[in-house]
Amino acid sequence: MQAKILLEYHDEKMAEAIAEAISPENFKAPSGLKINTVRDKNFVVTQVEHLGNLATFIATIDDLLFSASTAEKTVKTIREK
Repeated sequence: MQAKILLEYHDEKMAEAIAEAISPENFKAPSGLKINTVRDKNFVVTQVEHLGNLATFIATIDDLLFSASTAEKTVKTIREK
């Protein structure tokens, strides 16, 4: 199974902050799961490949989106202060 997650932001700084926040997932993936996150201009692009079951694949995508959402809220809070 494969998925490509594309998140668009208003500026490159926000995209960079989000990519840096979720890119550690690139290194913590269990066997059979490959995750790669990069920033491309004002986009964060995550590729997910999984050789196992659908439940793990969906849970991985859910975790990535939750992490991105948390990072977005954190950056917005910091910018407001």
